[in-house]
Amino acid sequence: MAKEENIRYDFSLFGEMDSYLFREGNHFRLYEKLGAHVVDDGKHRGTYFALWAPNAQEVSVIGAFNDWDRTRHYLSPRKDSSGVWEGFVSGAGKGALYKYSLRSRDGSVVEKGDPFAAFWEIAPKTASIVWPHDYTWNDGEWMKTRRERNALDAPMSIYEVHVGSWRRKPAEGFRSLSYRELGHELGEYVRSAGFTHVELLPVMEHPFYGSWGYQTLGYFAPTSRYGTPEDFMYMVDVLHQMGVGIILDWVPSHFPDDAYGIARFDGTCLYEHEDPRKGYQPDWGSQIFNFGRNEVREFLISSAFCWLDRFHADGLRVDAVASMLYLDYSRRAGEWIPNKFGGRENLEAVDFLKKLNEAVYKEFPDVQTIAEESTAWPMVTRPTFLGGLGFGMKWNMGWMHDILEYMRKDPVYRKYNHNKITFSIMYAFTENFLLPFSHDEVVHGKGSMLGKMPGDEWQQYANLRLLYGYFFAHPGKKLLFMGSEFGQGREWNHDDSLFWDLLHSPRHHGMLHWVKDLNRVYRSEAALHGRDFSPEGFQWCDLSDWEQSIVSFVRKSAGGDMVFAVCNFTPVPRFGYRISVPRGGRWSELLNSDAAEYGGSGVGNFGGVLSEPLPDSSWHSLTLALPPLGMLLFKLERPEALPESVAAKRPEETNRPHAETERGGKN
Repeated sequence: MAKEENIRYDFSLFGEMDSYLFREGNHFRLYEKLGAHVVDDGKHRGTYFALWAPNAQEVSVIGAFNDWDRTRHYLSPRKDSSGVWEGFVSGAGKGALYKYSLRSRDGSVVEKGDPFAAFWEIAPKTASIVWPHDYTWNDGEWMKTRRERNALDAPMSIYEVHVGSWRRKPAEGFRSLSYRELGHELGEYVRSAGFTHVELLPVMEHPFYGSWGYQTLGYFAPTSRYGTPEDFMYMVDVLHQMGVGIILDWVPSHFPDDAYGIARFDGTCLYEHEDPRKGYQPDWGSQIFNFGRNEVREFLISSAFCWLDRFHADGLRVDAVASMLYLDYSRRAGEWIPNKFGGRENLEAVDFLKKLNEAVYKEFPDVQTIAEESTAWPMVTRPTFLGGLGFGMKWNMGWMHDILEYMRKDPVYRKYNHNKITFSIMYAFTENFLLPFSHDEVVHGKGSMLGKMPGDEWQQYANLRLLYGYFFAHPGKKLLFMGSEFGQGREWNHDDSLFWDLLHSPRHHGMLHWVKDLNRVYRSEAALHGRDFSPEGFQWCDLSDWEQSIVSFVRKSAGGDMVFAVCNFTPVPRFGYRISVPRGGRWSELLNSDAAEYGGSGVGNFGGVLSEPLPDSSWHSLTLALPPLGMLLFKLERPEALPESVAAKRPEETNRPHAETERGGKN
C-alpha cells in the first residue's frame, strides 16, 4: 500500500452526537456533515471528506489534487459502528474535482461520485466538485411572509416549468437560459401573468437530460447545466423578491443505476433492495430505495431539508407517491413480495412518508409538501396523528382525467357524460386537492391542451377558455404547465423552446390575456380560494341540466362574499336562461370567456344582472345570456336583505334551489 499524503485524522465534522442520531435514524441535516466540506480555520486548511459505506473494505478520495491516484488519500472508518469513513485532505479546496474509490469485500474496486455532493461536473462528465456555498440572500421580506402566502387558505396558482426548454436563445446556438437569466425573465413573465408560484421539474443533478430530471442522482445539488449552486440561489432570490414562490419537483421513489451513482455503492445494495421484486422499478428501469433502512430515510429527508433550508424552496412536490405505496405497482402476480401481513401496501414506504412530512412541517412550518398520488389511498393530506400520510396537498388526478375526457368529446355527446363534470364534488373535500394540467398531459402523443379540444379553430380556443374558466372556479389549488397558458398547439418537446412567436397571433394573445384575468380574479376574490378544502365554500346552483350541458355553482368566502360561476359546454348561446342563486341583489360580471378581447364572440350581460326574488324562499333567480362554449363569473355586489317572512323560517326551509327555470330560449 502506498504512503498516504496530506491526510489528517485529528479533524472531524461528524461528532459523537451526529453518530448517535445517524444510527438512531433521526439525523436530517446530514448535508452539513457528510460529503466534502472546505475548512480554513487557521489550523486546518483543506477539505474534510466523509461518506457512509459500511460494507467497504477500503475507501480513498481521488481527484485532481492527487492525480486520481487511489493509493494516496485513504479515509478512515469511524470506530462507532456508524459505517462512516472520513478524512481531512490538505490542499484540496473549492472547485476541486473528486470521487471516491471503494474496495468491496470481494476485492473489486469502483469509483463513485459523492452522494452528498453540492456540485457536479456538467454531464456526461461524472466527477463531484468541492463547493462550499457562498451566497447572501436578499429575500428576507418573502421569508417573513411566506407562511401566509403558502397557507392552505391562500391563492395558489402554479406555473410548471422545465428549466431547459422554457425559453432558449436562438442567436446563441439555441442555448437554454442560465439560472440567473431565468430568475429575471421567468420572474417578470410569471408576475405579469398573475401566477403565485412556479414549480420546476426536477433540477437535482441527473445524468440524462431526456429524463426531465426524474432520474436523479445528485440529491443535494442543482444541475450544473445552467450554472452554479449560487446561480440557482440567485434565481430563487429574484423570484422571491418579485413575490413569486418556488416549488421543486423531488423524486424519492427511485434512482438510476449509472455506475458512478449510488447503486451498489459499496459493493452491496446499500440504498436499494437486493431482491429485484422489491428493488427494481419496471416502468422506469431504475432502482427503488430501501425505505426500511434508517440511513436511507435520513439521506432522503436530509435532501428535502437541504432544498428547503439552503435553497429557500417554498415546497416540494413529491413524485410518483403511488409507486412507493404499493408493492405490486406495475407488477404482475409473482413479481412482487407481500408485506408481513400478506398485503400489497409498502409499510416501510408509508412510514417513510409519514416521517418525512412530520420532520418537514416541524422544521419548516411555512412550506408545503404536495403528493403526486394517483390512486384512492385514503387520507394522503390528513395529519399523521389521525392516520394520514401528512402531506399538505395532493394532485387531483381523477378530476383531471375526467374533465379532459369530457372536453375531448364533441359537444353533441357531452350531455351523455354530464357526470364527468359533476362527480368531482362528491369527493372534492376528502383531501386538500391541487388541480393539475401538468407536463404529463402534453407529451407522448397526448397532444397539447389546445389540440385536445374538438371543433374548428374558433371552437378549439373557445373550449380551452371554457376549460380554464371552469378550472379556476372549481375548488382546489391550480397548476398549469408552461405553454398551455397561451394555447401552444404542439406538444411540449424538451429539446425545443416554447413557441413564443405565437403571442403575435390575436388568438394566442387573447388566451394569455384570459389566463391573466383568471389569475387576477382568482387571487383577489377570497371566495375562489379561501375555502378550497371545505364544503362550506361550495354550493351547486344547478347540476342537473345535462340536456344542455350547463352547470352552475357558487363559491363562498368565510367573510360572506359569494362568486357565481356558470358554464355552457355547448356551442349554442342561451338567451333568457333563468337560474336560481342563493342570495338576491346585483350580481356584477367579473369575467366572460366569450369577451372579444379574449377572442370570443361578445355574448354577455352588459356587466351585471339584478336578481328577482322567488316566492317564499331566500333564493333568487337570474336571467342570463350564456355565451357559446362560454364561462361566466359573477360576484354578489349589493346583497338584498331577506324578507321577514323568509328570514323567520328555519334555514333548512329557505335553502332550497327549487325555482323553475326556462331552458333554452332563443338559439
